[in-house]
Amino acid sequence: MAAKPNLAFDRTFFRPGERVAVAVSGGADSVALLLALHQANHEQRNGRAVGLGVGLAAVHVHHGIRGADADADAEFVRALCARLDVPLHVHQADVPALAKKNHETMEEAARNVRYAVFRELCGSGAAETIATAHTLSDQAETVLMKLLRGAWTEGISGIHPVLELKPQGRVVRPLLGVTRAELEAFLREQGQPWREDASNADAAYTRNRIRHELLPALRAENPKLDTMLANLAEIARAEQVHWQAELTRLLPQVLMPGRPVRGGGRAASGPACVAIELERLRGMSLALRRRVLRAAVESLGATLSFAATERVLAFCGIDNKEVVGENRPLTAKNALHLEGGLRAERSVRELRFFMETKLPDRG
Repeated sequence: MAAKPNLAFDRTFFRPGERVAVAVSGGADSVALLLALHQANHEQRNGRAVGLGVGLAAVHVHHGIRGADADADAEFVRALCARLDVPLHVHQADVPALAKKNHETMEEAARNVRYAVFRELCGSGAAETIATAHTLSDQAETVLMKLLRGAWTEGISGIHPVLELKPQGRVVRPLLGVTRAELEAFLREQGQPWREDASNADAAYTRNRIRHELLPALRAENPKLDTMLANLAEIARAEQVHWQAELTRLLPQVLMPGRPVRGGGRAASGPACVAIELERLRGMSLALRRRVLRAAVESLGATLSFAATERVLAFCGIDNKEVVGENRPLTAKNALHLEGGLRAERSVRELRFFMETKLPDRG
């Protein structure tokens, strides 16, 4: 009888002897990843073991969201791991309560819980690497969703193949080259069932509308769309690495903390403030201007949208074209209020950013 096919995944993430925990929800993607790693761990060639050689375990997070369905998911994962003889770590959480307490969406709270569990596993030594089952299809959905929301290149970079955890450990995504359809075909060939989450069909969620409505229509125009979007994410990641290195080198030279004081020097007291000389900003390319402005604002714990970035450039009398040193007439006002309590001030020499603080209500 012919051997059942193995699933192609990126093996370069794994080292012999490494402790790897697979995040298993019970859905097709994570079940396929666990099964594929288990098979790869037991591979033989000519009677000789040639497998991955990793210490394989699984982790399942019960989010406390879907009642009996979530309980059934957990039991399914327990039975699967028992059959495969894979150690399983189960964590129970009350995500609705956490979302309410921390003023988060359910999706944000659930993700935060999962990554807290991942960090705990790696911190305890139970695992060195967490493997998640994000696929090429997930990558396409993520990139398209980010594009629709007007993301910068860090957003378009999508799901990263490797994510370092602090203080130790990492998350790897070895299935980013595999489509969801390929995973399901693999499971059918193996005779391996999986659990279906009914919420994945709920059109109330943006990702589901993209998955079930928008992407199928776009694939009719370009059947290779998923790969094209994944390629775009790879380009964006490389751009981010390049620019991050440039900013790490440049920012200490151009950003000035605090406000200038009479007689020279800068005041470090008072609200956090960061400044840049206008002449330095004018001498930069447009791409660098935008990134320096955004980095300056991020140093204050705030963010700058594309529209706000263009407003700041206009506020400084700097043309938003790829012409170094091109100036526009300065606006009459010398202060600009931006979203999130961010304020920009302009003097003859410099642009300053700081966070506005509300004065106490005197009644």
